[in-house]
Amino acid sequence: MKLSRLSVLGLLAAAPLALAGCDDAAAPGGVASGEPLPAVAAPEGTSWTNTVTVTPEGGYMIGNPDAPLKLVEYASHTCGACANFAATAKPALTDKYIPTGTVSFELRNLVRDPIDLSIATLVRCGAKENMQPLSDQAWAALSDIFAQVDANQALYQTATTQPVDQRFVTVAQAAGLIDFFAARGLSADQARACLADTDAVQAIADASTSQSEELGINATPTLLLNGEKLGVSTWDQLEPLLQRAGAR
Repeated sequence: MKLSRLSVLGLLAAAPLALAGCDDAAAPGGVASGEPLPAVAAPEGTSWTNTVTVTPEGGYMIGNPDAPLKLVEYASHTCGACANFAATAKPALTDKYIPTGTVSFELRNLVRDPIDLSIATLVRCGAKENMQPLSDQAWAALSDIFAQVDANQALYQTATTQPVDQRFVTVAQAAGLIDFFAARGLSADQARACLADTDAVQAIADASTSQSEELGINATPTLLLNGEKLGVSTWDQLEPLLQRAGAR
């Protein structure tokens, strides 16, 4: 998905409906070849797949924080290509690569629209371990979320006239997100409180804007390996690059 430059104030001042499809990132990038990396054991009594770190960039990393191969995805929660990546890449990453301690996977948000920002807020609302699993479940239900918005256009549009501390609650209600996350352990009261926390919502949007500008990222999903953009957006393209870099 190609992203237009959205100001933080624009996201907080209005609720434009932007549910168009996504464009994948461009062509595969080069990755230096390396020898197969030896596995790194997790601390006794733990596993790398259950190790979650909140990074200084505001991303959520699964795996060995010191993994020699650090994979980062910039993603939008209203991007179909990101939904596809979650469905195809995450099972392989969590079953095959992250457990070895040689690959970590960090999810960062590139915010596209108010629904995207609402989901990004809600997946962070509970325990840090829930952020990536809830993100994956929201992507799996993306077509249902879009259908809810289409069916609740009047409610969605009222958000544009509301105070900021109410706006994203209304957006989430129109998209069916309050009930969606309640069914996954996040109470409606918790969800509303997080969506009304304008400082937290603003921080997510600010991080998206600043990192997009700093790193020149304008499409989702954008994948980085050890800080270098890969120019690929699907698991079929990514896995050979990970293996070339030494992942096994």
